Amino acid sequence: MRASIIAQQNAPVKFPNGFFEICSNQLHLPGLVISIGTISIVCSSAFCQSFGATMKNSEDGTDISREIAIIGGGAAGFFAAITTAEANPKAQVTIYEKGHDFLKKVKVSGGGRCNVTHGCFDPEDLAARYPRGSRELRGAFHHWQPVDTIAWFAERGVALKTEADGRMFPKTDDSQTIIDCFMDTAYDAGVRLKGGSGLKSLKALPDNTFSLELVDQTLVAADAVCIASGSLKSSSLTHAMETLGHTIEPLAPSLFAFNLTDKRTHELSGLSVQNAGVKVLPNSPEQIGPILITHRGLSGPAILRLSAWETRRLQELNYHFEIAVNWLGKKSRDQVRERFTKLREREGETLVKTKIFEEIPRRLWERILQAAKVQDTTQWAQLSKQAETVLTQELTAARFKVVGKTTNKEEFVTCGGIRLKEVDFRRMESRIVPNLFFAGECLDIDGITGGFNFQSAWTTGRIAGLAMAE
Repeated sequence: MRASIIAQQNAPVKFPNGFFEICSNQLHLPGLVISIGTISIVCSSAFCQSFGATMKNSEDGTDISREIAIIGGGAAGFFAAITTAEANPKAQVTIYEKGHDFLKKVKVSGGGRCNVTHGCFDPEDLAARYPRGSRELRGAFHHWQPVDTIAWFAERGVALKTEADGRMFPKTDDSQTIIDCFMDTAYDAGVRLKGGSGLKSLKALPDNTFSLELVDQTLVAADAVCIASGSLKSSSLTHAMETLGHTIEPLAPSLFAFNLTDKRTHELSGLSVQNAGVKVLPNSPEQIGPILITHRGLSGPAILRLSAWETRRLQELNYHFEIAVNWLGKKSRDQVRERFTKLREREGETLVKTKIFEEIPRRLWERILQAAKVQDTTQWAQLSKQAETVLTQELTAARFKVVGKTTNKEEFVTCGGIRLKEVDFRRMESRIVPNLFFAGECLDIDGITGGFNFQSAWTTGRIAGLAMAE
């Protein structure tokens, strides 16, 4: 989306990013002055947003009472910024984003549809979906949970829908709907956006305010700062937080697919089983759900959930480990053997290669038979006990050696971050540095796949935003 700004003749306008200035019939660019009458400037919506918010505050005579700096232009950052600006119109709220694009993860989430939240409305049950942060979020969800998120978007003209698995998306099935909602709401609230403005250093001053140095060496003063930068992996903020006295829990990918080099899945990319079970051997809890075969191995909700719960352990194993897959979900070996016995007795002349489990795609069933060394001509009456045992094993507890991981660079979630006991979750404020707040993935919080990570961003951003508005 693009927007136009019209600067009338003799109207002195200095753009907030300092790139150029319009004044006294002239356009001033670095090293260049152009005489003009009226000029139309076409720029990005984010640039116009920053300009518009600045002019909006100056035109309505707003008395700035507090300078609030939000570090990070993602989901948590926008929610915190909007909340603060709406709760305290006198505050000047600025989002500083190191890149030039805002809400990047929102854009790609859910395959471009944006998995906004999850249809889980009990705070206890909701908190149980977070491998890290569950205890701390339990109380936070009593203040802001999916019901509130749904209402917030509805008030701004964005309707959400719930899919069969509980995931919630905008009815448009387009993440741009969510981005436009945030951009419009931030503009209306007077939030300023500063792209290409990464944080280089952060100093806490004796009067409990802050001095920020941006990467372009610009100095910024702020009464309160909210770190909402997303993952601290490969972030310069790690050093800044440690300098202020905070502890960073070890960082590691939390949602990732499993790489295999196994002939049983070779050339089956794109096939999926909707209700399979998977666990890390020897004894991790089993995750039930869809499993997708990819050109690199296995993915899908069940795999991603398992990776989240076992993140620390799998990192220690350098992502080389063994899993067991039950392609039939909750069906046990005894249930499968009983099915085989009935087939042998009632349909003894039927070929084993005839697909008998509707939940398993035909090509996968054929590959399972090959692994069990069952010939194409074998009938159920001819299936030996040894072959039956191997076939049962391949169906309910097939073992695969994982030889690495694959993460979506745009969507992946990181566990680790700011140590949770150093944060007061009633306000999302540092227990170490007054007026320093946190929201989103920079904290040692991560949820399983399904909209839970965005929900924690909305919740922590909301609580931090209200506290900063005081």
